[in-house]
Amino acid sequence: MTRYDSLKTELSAAPRTWLVTGAAGFIGSHLVEQLLRLGQTVRGLDNFATGRKENLNEVRSLVGDSAWGRFTFIEGDICNPDVCSPACVGVDYVLHQAALGSVPRSLADPLRSHQANVDGFVNMLIAARDAKVRRFVYASSSSVYGDHPALPKVEDVVGAPLSPYAATKAINETYARVFGRCYDLPTVGLRYFNVFGPRQDPNGAYAAVIPLWSKALIEGAEIVVNGDGQTSRDFCYVANVVQANLLAAAGHGEAGAHVLNVAVGRRTTLLELIDSIHRAISRHHPIAAPRVVHRAERGGDVRHSLADISRATALLGYRPTHILEDGLAESGAWYYKQISRNS
Repeated sequence: MTRYDSLKTELSAAPRTWLVTGAAGFIGSHLVEQLLRLGQTVRGLDNFATGRKENLNEVRSLVGDSAWGRFTFIEGDICNPDVCSPACVGVDYVLHQAALGSVPRSLADPLRSHQANVDGFVNMLIAARDAKVRRFVYASSSSVYGDHPALPKVEDVVGAPLSPYAATKAINETYARVFGRCYDLPTVGLRYFNVFGPRQDPNGAYAAVIPLWSKALIEGAEIVVNGDGQTSRDFCYVANVVQANLLAAAGHGEAGAHVLNVAVGRRTTLLELIDSIHRAISRHHPIAAPRVVHRAERGGDVRHSLADISRATALLGYRPTHILEDGLAESGAWYYKQISRNS
């Protein structure tokens, strides 16, 4: 039995109270779903800046009305301290996912990214400290590795940030360490590497690459690749991220301020990814071969990314359950259903 299996058994026997910020978002809604399936009491906070009510509706339909009765939703903005403070009262664990993601978004509007990702983050740290939560787990990003060329990425070796978004995540990690040292608030930062899965929005200017390309393939549109297609990433299915969050919060790892990579430890080029997405969707529904168009590389992006996950394995007992192909197999049918419905 893995440490995650043991934790799920323990939580089911002894329910606790959780706050998930960004609860209506892609990752946040998956956290809400798993916690409710484990019999937990969950409080969700979101202002719908990027989250979607449809995500929460889907969770409700999947877990059933009985489990949904243990969920309370707060519509509010983490930039407002008066929202954060009452949201944390009586909470055992905070899973902080609320943020304005996307490197291009931060390049276009650095102030708004700073307000949500830094000011809002500090508001949540203060609220969690004052409420004496057991542990504060937050979403960091592989973008903090910046221009450091070494592979795989190891937590203690980072470079200079390449975008305002990366800078906000680096600042988050600094603040979390300071709150751990000054206020004895246990924190764990999870550096996500290219997370994907159902409920990841394929629409909009800042859509992530897997839902965006899934949409293009299903609709028979061109797939736009920035650069030569040999850029590589460590793609991580959302179920792995859920596991890491729960282990980081309620597992029996040592207290303190930690930052850990959350990924699979496997690198895939963008051209390889296109073929993998095509195969995954084609298993369910015939689609035409990809039509790839190359454009200039995008500012703020790193060339290659690959995680060393040994620290998360050692401290949390984290063991990815899904590699890229597993995640695409579970996501393909969902994307086809959603995109076909809205076409």
